[in-house]
Amino acid sequence: MEEQTLPRLVIATDNFIPRRDGITRFLDTVLPHLKQHFQITIICPDFQSNNINMEGIEFLRIPLSDRYIGDFKPAKIRWMAISKQINKADIVFTQTIGPIGAIALYFGYRKHKKTVAFIHSIEWQLVSQSTTNFMFKKLFSIHVKWITRFLYNKCDNLIVPSENIADFLSWEKIITTKKVIHLGVDTKKFIPFYLNEKRPLIRQKYNISPDDVVIGYHGRISPEKDIRTLVRAFAMLRRKYPKLKLMLVGSGIPSLVEIFKSQSGVIHVPNVENVEDYISAMDIYCLPSLTETTSLSTLEAMSCSLPVVTTGVGFIKEYVKDKQNGFIFNKKDSYGLADKLEKLYKNKELRSSFGAASRDVVERDFRWEKTQDELVKFLKQLYEETKLKNKK
Repeated sequence: MEEQTLPRLVIATDNFIPRRDGITRFLDTVLPHLKQHFQITIICPDFQSNNINMEGIEFLRIPLSDRYIGDFKPAKIRWMAISKQINKADIVFTQTIGPIGAIALYFGYRKHKKTVAFIHSIEWQLVSQSTTNFMFKKLFSIHVKWITRFLYNKCDNLIVPSENIADFLSWEKIITTKKVIHLGVDTKKFIPFYLNEKRPLIRQKYNISPDDVVIGYHGRISPEKDIRTLVRAFAMLRRKYPKLKLMLVGSGIPSLVEIFKSQSGVIHVPNVENVEDYISAMDIYCLPSLTETTSLSTLEAMSCSLPVVTTGVGFIKEYVKDKQNGFIFNKKDSYGLADKLEKLYKNKELRSSFGAASRDVVERDFRWEKTQDELVKFLKQLYEETKLKNKK
C-alpha cells in the first residue's frame, strides 16, 4: 500500500526568525504541529539563513533590500522564485502584505490555488504609524489600504483573531469569507512569574533588588508601539519612586532604542528567545500601542499572571477588562498611564488580584492547544474542498 502524500502548504511571510515579534512567535509555535499534517515550504526574508533551518521544512529565502521601512528591511521583489513555489502548493497561507506575502497572494489567485491570509495586523494602520510625516503617512496609508483590500478580496478565506476584527474588515469593504481563530498562549511555557525559577536570576543580572517594582514591555521598539508614552509616564513616576524600574525587551529602530536606553532606571534587553523568563522578572506589564489586532505579547504577560495596563485597541478591550484584570488608558496619554501605573505600584494586593484574573482569562479562552487544533482542522478542510473540486 502506497504511503499517502501529505498536502503541500506554502507559508509566505515577511517576518521570521531571528526577528522576534508576534508573527514570528505564532509561526515558531504552530510549525511543529503543522508539519505533522502538511509538507511545508516557508518563503521568508533571508535575515540570518544559518539560524532558521528546521527539520522537515523547506525554505525559500529572499534577499533583503537596502532600504528600511520602520524598524526592518523588507525583502527584495522576486516574482519568478515565488511563482515557482506557488505552482507546487495545495494551499497558500500568508502572514503579511509585504513583498513576499503580497506576491504569494497574487500568484495564488492567478494560479487558482486555495489562498488563506492570517490577519496579524491592520496593514494600513501599521504602515501609517511607522512615520511621523503627516502627508506621507496619509498618502501611504490610502495606498496600502487599496492594495490590502484588493489582495484580501482575492483570497478564498481570511483567518482573523477576533469577531470585531472580522467586522472591521467587512466595514472596510473586504468581503472575503472570514474564519475566527483566537490566538493562544502556551500556558505551560508562560507560567505565573512567581513559579519561574529564572525570575531571581534575571533580576540579579540587571541589579534589580527584591523590593524594586519592574514595569515591563516586550515586542518591537517602533513608532506604532508608542514606547515614548510609556517612557514619559515612567519618568514622571521615577522621580517619586526611585525603586521603580522599566524593562524593555525587544529590538527595533536604533534611534528610538538609544533614546530609551539613556533614561535613568530603564533596562533595555535586545531580542531574546526565552522571553517568558524575562516577563517573569517583571511586576507590571504595559502595552502603549497605537494599533493591534490581538496582541500576543499582552496575552503572554497575562499568562504569566502579570497585571496589565494597555490601550484598548483591536481585540484587547475584549479580554482586558478595566479594573478587573488590568487598566485601560487612552492612546498617547502619558499622564493617564502614569496614574494607572502608580495605582499598581502602590498596591501589591491589587497587582496580585489583577494578575490572577489575567491568568484565569488565558487559561479559559486562549489556550494554545485550541488555536493549533482549529487551524489544522480548517486548513485540512480547505484541502479536502480542493480535492473534491479537482475531481469534478
